[in-house]
Amino acid sequence: MDVVRSRPRSKGFGHYVLFLGVCAVSLHAAQAGNAAQAGSSQAKKAKEPSHKTPIYANKLAPYVSSPTRVVDRMLEMANLKPGETLYDLGCGDGRILIAAASKYKAKAIGIEISPRLVAKASENIQAAGLADQARVENADLLTTDLTGADVVTLYLATSFNAKLRPRLEKFLKPGARVISNDYPVPGWKPTQVDVTDGRNAHKVYLYEMPAKPDLTLLK
Repeated sequence: MDVVRSRPRSKGFGHYVLFLGVCAVSLHAAQAGNAAQAGSSQAKKAKEPSHKTPIYANKLAPYVSSPTRVVDRMLEMANLKPGETLYDLGCGDGRILIAAASKYKAKAIGIEISPRLVAKASENIQAAGLADQARVENADLLTTDLTGADVVTLYLATSFNAKLRPRLEKFLKPGARVISNDYPVPGWKPTQVDVTDGRNAHKVYLYEMPAKPDLTLLK
């Protein structure tokens, strides 16, 4: 009976097998390292704020500028007089401030929460040569002291006007005027409502602060 003997493997074959083993281990380690690096990158991205996330948490409305004809009508309805103080809440690029200071010789103060728009409005005021009559404050209008305001202009949504209403009632003196572009102040009865001409008409609301009751008469 013939016995088939296995042929002894050469040393070269053993080295080849060892080489394949080393390559497999290296490949596994590389894959593990890549996976760990990818996981770390994803975790880092998750911690980083998205560009779509609003920067200003207290921002009450997106910036939309009022057309020139609307600005003019708002100031006409306010019956703004020289030397009076106007506050524009959410002043954007400062166009209402510039019109109030240049055309009506009023003191104009803008409140704007966006640093970018504050810089833009300030630049426009400087370019108009009105730095001594108008200025912009980088502030939240829900924490702004409106004492001394004769006129307040708004271009905010109705729900945001509702949030602002308690502060207007707290700070504004009798006879002060509030002018709102497009959106009413809930709970207030307007003195006048006007609709501007043009293809994209705007509704402008005028409110006048009433005289405060004399509480001594109730005693």
